[in-house]
Amino acid sequence: MNVHQGYPTETLVRFLKAREWHVTNAHKMIVDCLNWRIQNEIDSILEKPIIPVDLYRSIRESQLVGLSGYSKEGVPVFAFGVGQSTYDKASVHYYVQSHIQINEYRDRIILPMATKKFRRPITTCIKVLDMTGLKLSALSLLKILTAISAVDELNYPEKAETYYIVNTPYIFSACWKVVKPLLQERTRKKVHVLSGRGKDELLKIMDHSSIPHFCRREGSSKVPLSSVDDCFSLDHPFHQELYHYIEQQALNQELIKQGSLHVDIPDQDPDDAMIVEVIQAEFHKLGEQNGSADGDHK
Repeated sequence: MNVHQGYPTETLVRFLKAREWHVTNAHKMIVDCLNWRIQNEIDSILEKPIIPVDLYRSIRESQLVGLSGYSKEGVPVFAFGVGQSTYDKASVHYYVQSHIQINEYRDRIILPMATKKFRRPITTCIKVLDMTGLKLSALSLLKILTAISAVDELNYPEKAETYYIVNTPYIFSACWKVVKPLLQERTRKKVHVLSGRGKDELLKIMDHSSIPHFCRREGSSKVPLSSVDDCFSLDHPFHQELYHYIEQQALNQELIKQGSLHVDIPDQDPDDAMIVEVIQAEFHKLGEQNGSADGDHK
């Protein structure tokens, strides 16, 4: 089973950290994770491409995520277009399937390659979150975002060593103000809200070529990037390699077939559920202040 990828000790430590070093709780979390993987056939998810490719392209255009490069220490840098992801081109199951496939490809292919190249165990990643375009209407996406978050928190714990948040509008700042005190100290220390595009701060830990495109350019009014430079694009090397890998695995297993893969979403952690309620309340409050649920509130 593809859980520890040859690093059982590091994996156990991740689950222990996620449960504040409480052995019994960490043991239950691991067992639940293993059961989830078995019941949903996660080990074979990289053999099940989302087809046709036009559907997958639509998913990539509405669920903005990609690998922009690596830190100076060899840690993969994943970029997320939080504010401009719409999740409106396919069913929830496709988005969850795509998210898990990226997780599994990261753990089975990207991290082992980085480990080999830098000759040390690399088992985590860096995440850069772009809040450009975040609006009050994003409240309607909270359900799918919560589902994806639950999958990560309960089955891929402690895989992100740092979160960098950039291009933050007023609405994010207002929500962060009320959410931050609710987070565990360990989580708070991982989150860094950077000023503006955050380029100067990111250059301290990664080369310019690894900085996500939304941190490098001077805003959306500039000439559009080529699809090869845009790490969200299906034409970017990372997504091309990922999709072709899944296609090849499917051919090997003769499993190509139409339709989304239904993955059971684990029940949310009570603490996370409370945070979601706080975010909802803050969105509603901001909406009332603005007089419109679609206000930009930058």
